[in-house]
Amino acid sequence: MYTEEDIASAIEAGIISEDTAAAFRTHVASVSRSPAVDEEHVRFVTGFNDIFVVIACALLMTSVAWLGAAIAPWVGAAGVAATAWGLAEFFTLKRRMALPSIVLLLAFVGGIMNVGLMLFETSPGSYGVAYLTAAVMAAFAALVHWLRFGVPITIAAGAAAVVGLIIVLLLSAVPEAKIWIEAAGFAAGLAVFLAAMAWDSKDTERNSRNSDVAFWLHLLAAPLIVHPIFWSLGVLEGGASLTQAIAVIALYMALGLVSLWIDRRALMVSALVYVLYTFSELLEQFGFVSLSFAVTALVVGSGLLLL
Repeated sequence: MYTEEDIASAIEAGIISEDTAAAFRTHVASVSRSPAVDEEHVRFVTGFNDIFVVIACALLMTSVAWLGAAIAPWVGAAGVAATAWGLAEFFTLKRRMALPSIVLLLAFVGGIMNVGLMLFETSPGSYGVAYLTAAVMAAFAALVHWLRFGVPITIAAGAAAVVGLIIVLLLSAVPEAKIWIEAAGFAAGLAVFLAAMAWDSKDTERNSRNSDVAFWLHLLAAPLIVHPIFWSLGVLEGGASLTQAIAVIALYMALGLVSLWIDRRALMVSALVYVLYTFSELLEQFGFVSLSFAVTALVVGSGLLLL
């Protein structure tokens, strides 16, 4: 079975042309009984070997971190980053394995970020400088990794580092700005959402790597957008009123319409925990103490399946 990654690789190698690949996809779609491309097809695991390799990589990187930390904490983090890069040269660049590529990218960026934190967090008053440096290093690491390996999740990882950098800068410049963190997160979420839509616009058929990049950006944007909205309603402060419940369901319906419009489900999934919590709390107030979550899950789950 040939995957979209295999076809893209053949195009890059000059074995087939873009026109030939497009004709092939059209042919497969015409003879197939099911849609050729799922609306949000993202390749996570191609086989059990992916899981096996991830377990082996995790054991190797854990041992490297442990041994390196015996010298100095930052040495262990740097060792993890170096090991993740070396493993990616084979499992990502040559074998094109999905799950190991994702794990190795996160390990590389996380290792570089930890190096920044450990090197510059020398005193209690240096937290701001340490987080600022670590965020810059993580964003740069994601950029370098993307240029070398092109793993779709890399753009989202870099965007997350940039969002963290902005928040750190805001807190460093205005320590009293903690009350604006939610607003800053919401604005960052909208920016990431627009970036995701830009990547989506490059691949409306969703049969190339651009669609996978957009998927991960949507997955990052969703909690950044959803959390500040529901937090401002006081949903997680304990208890839930009928007014809150109505506001939550109205917002969830709006998010659902946006999700259906752009054909991305991340917004609905991110907001789901708030809906479940609000209505289970509300049902408890009406006497459904032991069955509140079960009733809520039944209603919400049925609605999602209908969608």
